[in-house]
Amino acid sequence: MVKAKSVKKLKDAMQALQKSLSFSRGRSGAQPDECMSEDEIVVVPEDVKEGHFAVLAVHGERPPKRYVLSLRCLSHPVFLQLLEMASEEFGFSQAGAIAVPCRPCELERIISDL
Repeated sequence: MVKAKSVKKLKDAMQALQKSLSFSRGRSGAQPDECMSEDEIVVVPEDVKEGHFAVLAVHGERPPKRYVLSLRCLSHPVFLQLLEMASEEFGFSQAGAIAVPCRPCELERIISDL
């Protein structure tokens, strides 16, 4: 049961990430889906290259600290736990960067372990 919940949350996270990555990019010329409304179209910042995604470390930071991470982070067990916590705290209806409930120093430690 616990494993099924984790798989569901990971699928939710991946769908949110895929949605945010499917938006148009300024220079790449990629076009948004025809079924997307104007409100759903977001230009992905130039520093978010293919194979990467943006994350905001929001715990205790004003403003939150932003990171651009490789998709390989999604295979790290501690990062997956962090996504699970983000799902519980914020949900995955946010567009753009994924907010995670940790301090920047904690996220940097997770990144350095990859």
